[in-house]
Amino acid sequence: MIIMDSYGWIEYFAGGPLSDKYQKYLADPKNIITPVIVVYEVYKKIKREKGEKAALETLTHITRTNIVPLDETLAVKAADISLDFRLPMADAIVYASGVIKNCKIVTSDPHFKGLPKVIFIE
Repeated sequence: MIIMDSYGWIEYFAGGPLSDKYQKYLADPKNIITPVIVVYEVYKKIKREKGEKAALETLTHITRTNIVPLDETLAVKAADISLDFRLPMADAIVYASGVIKNCKIVTSDPHFKGLPKVIFIE
C-alpha cells in the first residue's frame, strides 16, 4: 500500500513531465490510500486548471482508492508531525496518514524530500 500525494495525482492527470514515473504507482487503485485532504486538493486544482469535467473524471479515479477520513486521531498525529517536521497542514495530514497506515508516500512535493518513508519522484 502507498499514499499518492496530491502532487502525484495532479502531475499524472495534468500530463506533467513526471506523469510517466507516477503511472506505475497508480496502476492498482486497491493499493492506494488517499487522505481526504488529497481529494480536496486534487479536485480543486484540476477544476481550476482544466475545468469541471476533467475534475470529475479525476475524482472518479481517486474514489476507487481507499479514502481515509480526517478524524481526531489523525488530526492530532498530523499536528505533532507538523511541529516535528515543520510541514504545512495538508502535508502533515498526508504524512500522518502514512504513519498511521504504515505505508510510504509517493510525491514530488519538496516539503517531503528527505523524510522517512517517502518515495520522492524527480
